[in-house]
Amino acid sequence: MMKKFEASTLILRLVLGVTFFVHGLVKFQGGIENIVGWFEMIGLPGTLAYVVAIVEMVGGLALLVGLGSRIVSALLVLLMIGAIVKGKLAVGFLGNGQGAGWELDLALLVMALFIAINDSKMFALDKVLFKGQKNEAQSL
Repeated sequence: MMKKFEASTLILRLVLGVTFFVHGLVKFQGGIENIVGWFEMIGLPGTLAYVVAIVEMVGGLALLVGLGSRIVSALLVLLMIGAIVKGKLAVGFLGNGQGAGWELDLALLVMALFIAINDSKMFALDKVLFKGQKNEAQSL
C-alpha cells in the first residue's frame, strides 16, 4: 500500500514541478516586463513578478529532483492563493471569455497542499542528501 501512495505522490510532485517550471520560464521568455506591468496594474509591486517567476522556476526544478518538496510546495500554495485572490477571483471559476478562470490555479494549489502535507520521498534528492538525519517535519 505504501508503494502505491509514494508512487502516486511522486507523479503529483513531477507534474507540479514541470508545470511550475514551465510557467516561470514562460514569464521570462515572454518578457517579464509584461508581467511586471500587469502586477502593477492590479496593485502589486512590479518586482514581485520577478519573485514569482523565480519561485516558480526554481521551485519547479526543486520538485522535479525532490529537494525541499514540502517547503517549496507550501510556497507554491501561497502563490496560488495570491493568484486566485488577486488575479482571477473576479473572473469566476471558469473565466469570463476574456481571461482564464481560477480552476487550474485551484487544482495546482490542492496538488501543492497535498505534497506540503504528505511530502514526496520516492526518487527524492532529499532522501540521498539527508539520509542519516531524522527529518523533524516527519514527526509533525
